[in-house]
Amino acid sequence: MCLFAYTLLNWSRLTNYLRPDTRTINNKEVTFLFREDPGEEFLLAQLMKNGVLKDPEDFKEYIKTNGISTSNFAAGKYVILSGTQLSDLIDGFTKDENGNGNAEIKVNVDFNRCRFVEDIGSNISKCILADSASIVEYIKDPVTCEKYGFTQHQIASMFLPNRYKMYFDTDAEEFVAIMAMEYKKFWNEQRLNKMKSLGLKSQSEVTTLASIVYSEQSKIKEEWPIIARLYLNRLRKGIRLQSDPTFKYCWGRELDGVERLLNKHKNIDCSYNTYKINGLPPGPICLAPEQVIDAVLNPADVAYIFMCGKPGGNGHNFAVTNREHEKNASDYRKWLKNYLKEKE
Repeated sequence: MCLFAYTLLNWSRLTNYLRPDTRTINNKEVTFLFREDPGEEFLLAQLMKNGVLKDPEDFKEYIKTNGISTSNFAAGKYVILSGTQLSDLIDGFTKDENGNGNAEIKVNVDFNRCRFVEDIGSNISKCILADSASIVEYIKDPVTCEKYGFTQHQIASMFLPNRYKMYFDTDAEEFVAIMAMEYKKFWNEQRLNKMKSLGLKSQSEVTTLASIVYSEQSKIKEEWPIIARLYLNRLRKGIRLQSDPTFKYCWGRELDGVERLLNKHKNIDCSYNTYKINGLPPGPICLAPEQVIDAVLNPADVAYIFMCGKPGGNGHNFAVTNREHEKNASDYRKWLKNYLKEKE
C-alpha cells in the first residue's frame, strides 16, 4: 500500500472516531402524537423530555446547517426507534408533498355499533384528530350529501363499519372522502348486478335493508340471509315490513334498555316506522357490517314472511302463514312474561 493511501485510510478512521454520535439515546420505541404542527422549540422539548435526545445543540445545529424550515414539521403519530440517526429523525418530522410527515404512521380507525351519525362522530374522534362535532356537522351538511349523491337520510349508507388506516391528523373532510373511496370500492359490478336482480333500486336501499336485518339479529349470522329474504318477500308482496327496530329508531335513545316494547311505542308517527309506512324507510337505522350487506345480496331461498323471537331470547322462529306465526308469537309472549316476572 502506498504511503498516501495508508495516510488517507487512517485519516478516515480517525475522522469517524472523532465524529460525534448523533443517534437517539432511547433504548426502546418512543411514540409521539402531535395534534398540531410542532415548532422547533416544542418538538425539541418533547424529544428531550421523552429521552430521545441527549444534546439539544446537535438538533439545532443540524437544522441551521441544512436550512430546514422549522414551520415545516407535521402533526401526527410517530414512533422513534432506538438509535435513530439525527438526520432521519428530523427528516421524519418534515412534511412531504401531501403535508404528512415523512415518517408519520397511520393509526387504526374503527367504528361499529353506530345507529346515528352522532355515533360515527363519537367513534371516529377517538381515533383521529377531527373532533366529533366537526365530523357530524360535515356529514350532515347538505353540500356534503349532494357532493356524494345522497339525501341526508341516506348519507350514513356510505360508511361501512370496518378497520381502516388513516393519518392521525385526518380532518372531517378527508375522513369522508376516504369513506367515499371505500364505498365505491365495495360496490363493485358483481354486487351492483345482484342488487338489480333483487329488484332493489340503489345501494342505499340495500344498506337500509341490511340495517334492519342487523338490528333484528346482530349475533347469529346464519339468520342474516333468512331475515333478508323474509323482508324481500314482504316487499315483493307489498306487505309492510313491520320491523320493531324501525319504530324503536324513531324514539332516538329513549327506549334504550327497554326490554318490552309496547303498542304505545309502536304507534309513533315517523317516516322510519315500518308499521305505518309502506316499503323501506328513507335511510338506514344503523351501520350494518359488510357481511350483512352481502347477506342481503345473497338471501336464503325461503318463503317466510313472518318472524318472532324464540323463547329463551336466542334467535327467531320463522313462519310462512299467519297461523304459524301467531302460535310462535304466543309462545314467545308467555316466555317473556315469565322471564320479566323472574327478574323482578
